[in-house]
Amino acid sequence: MTYEESLEYLKLASGKGSVFGLERVKELLRRLGDPQENVAIIHVSGTNGKGSFGAMLTSVLSEQGYITGGFSSPAITSVTDSYRINCTEISEEVFADIIGIIAPMADAMEDKPTEFEMLAAAAFVLFAKENCDIAVVECGMGGDTDATNVMTSPLLSVITNVQSDHCRFLGNTLAEIASHKAGIIKRCRPVYFGGESSEALDVIRRRAEEYDAPLSLKDPDCISDVSCSLEGISLVWKDHRLKTSLCGSYQTDNILNVLHCVDILRDMGLEISDTALENGLAKTEWHGRFEILRRDPYVIFDGAHNPDGIRFAADTISRFFTEKAAILIGVMADKEYGLYADMLGRYIDKAFTVRPDNPRALHSSKLAEVFTANGIKAESFEVLSDGVEAAYSYAKEKDIPLIALGSLYMYREFTVCLDRISQ
Repeated sequence: MTYEESLEYLKLASGKGSVFGLERVKELLRRLGDPQENVAIIHVSGTNGKGSFGAMLTSVLSEQGYITGGFSSPAITSVTDSYRINCTEISEEVFADIIGIIAPMADAMEDKPTEFEMLAAAAFVLFAKENCDIAVVECGMGGDTDATNVMTSPLLSVITNVQSDHCRFLGNTLAEIASHKAGIIKRCRPVYFGGESSEALDVIRRRAEEYDAPLSLKDPDCISDVSCSLEGISLVWKDHRLKTSLCGSYQTDNILNVLHCVDILRDMGLEISDTALENGLAKTEWHGRFEILRRDPYVIFDGAHNPDGIRFAADTISRFFTEKAAILIGVMADKEYGLYADMLGRYIDKAFTVRPDNPRALHSSKLAEVFTANGIKAESFEVLSDGVEAAYSYAKEKDIPLIALGSLYMYREFTVCLDRISQ
């Protein structure tokens, strides 16, 4: 199977959409020899921060010398960037080979797996083929019924936080959402919760107690001397100065979660040296999280797409810029986008609303109406490239930052357009 054929195969599977339940993916993996049971897996759920957390932790483990796999979603630039071995994206040939292994197994099933179920299965096949010592696997959505929730005994379960998102599928309260996230907790296996909601913690603690799973919590006081700038984040932990080039202010929480999980893994007998920790954090690269793409003027992309993500992005903007910015934004229709104008308004010179290339995307004109109703200049574009060009020209003319927010589904097209117009 060629790479193009693998993409076409997955495109046909995508027509099934999202279907709840683990029966199909478990059956597919059974036919594949249950590769998920042959790798030590750190399973990561949570509303925000999963990707950044995974990128940092895989970098640290790779620096220690472990063969480390990584699976994240959604893919940002191409389907292959969901899969990494020692922080390196797999090749198109490797991806095609793995889909070639999965396809006949899926075709033989009466109830065919969905696209994401096959993508998740591909991760486990990859990690087994590459003889990974450890793999960091990110849930797509929720936890209990997510296609990644198929291993019986993960090395560690991690819930980065619980906030409001995907309410249509996960519930309208933090307790309801937490019940889905807590579904990744397995019997007698350690779990870490890095959130701050007491409502969510109550749910997670009950699940952990029911499953005799040792529960660890975040301690914000274990770090000190935190500094955050456009050059990155620096902090002190156990008398060690640690740095990362990731610069969103919210990354401090993600680093804190990584540090706690490193301690848990060390207590379990894994060797992770201070040098591996320091170098791993310093070398971490992750696209689309307050990522600086240009500096004259500043052009930044941040995948903030739900209320808490937008709040964190607004906090970072206020820390780094004194002038108002041009904001380009596009989100899915199921987000609480009515809140965004009020959350961002004081930082916006003008909003440029776009529609990401996704069937669930919100029409740009509807998003623009939210901003204009709040007294903010806004212009809508149904074609994303037109919006990028207009926003970049505006920011350059006024010498103000351009900050793109919203769905990671538009990251690739945004960067392609930016390369074309800014050369």
